[in-house]
Amino acid sequence: MKEQKILRCNGCGRMIRKEKELYQEDVFFAEQDWGYFSEKDGEHHSFCLCENCYDKIIRTFAIPVKIEER
Repeated sequence: MKEQKILRCNGCGRMIRKEKELYQEDVFFAEQDWGYFSEKDGEHHSFCLCENCYDKIIRTFAIPVKIEER
């Protein structure tokens, strides 16, 4: 994903600022290059989510996200 000074959460549109090479909050980045067995073959998708939007989305999963302490 191209580095930017300001990101916008794809979920809520809120701006996430970057100062001194660090985003001022943590964000979830996702990227996917779609392949042959997809209707999106040849497309590259990318997005970011703020923590609140990430939490809202994962609560809808049928199988919970695997969470480990690091």
